[in-house]
Amino acid sequence: MPIIKSAKKAARQAEKRTEHNVEIKKAIKAALKAFKKNPTPETLAKAQSEYDKAVKKDLMKKNTASRRKAKLHDIAKKAGVKLEKKVAKTAAPKTTTKTTVAKKPAAKATTKKAAAKTTAPKAKTAKK
Repeated sequence: MPIIKSAKKAARQAEKRTEHNVEIKKAIKAALKAFKKNPTPETLAKAQSEYDKAVKKDLMKKNTASRRKAKLHDIAKKAGVKLEKKVAKTAAPKTTTKTTVAKKPAAKATTKKAAAKTTAPKAKTAKK
């Protein structure tokens, strides 16, 4: 049992973090079980989403989640699930009749520092 106040607080924080991590792991296991029972694109997306959440919350390393998501993808292919391809949205060309006029670059203004540098430095007096 911790005696020091900071150690007591650390123990309380560890309990809360453990409970939170267990909840996330249970959500992953439930989503995985649902996917294996009924492999559909929706359950696949849910399971992959749970893995992404775990990575975001530093519960799992990125490569571990990636490996497990790839395994889910393989299971889906073997089950004959039609996987949707991600289509990149292309920007439609703008059809405007206005012509743009190029602006002239503004001339550089002289600063006070530049003027101060051009003045002669003060002569130093020698100590005797």
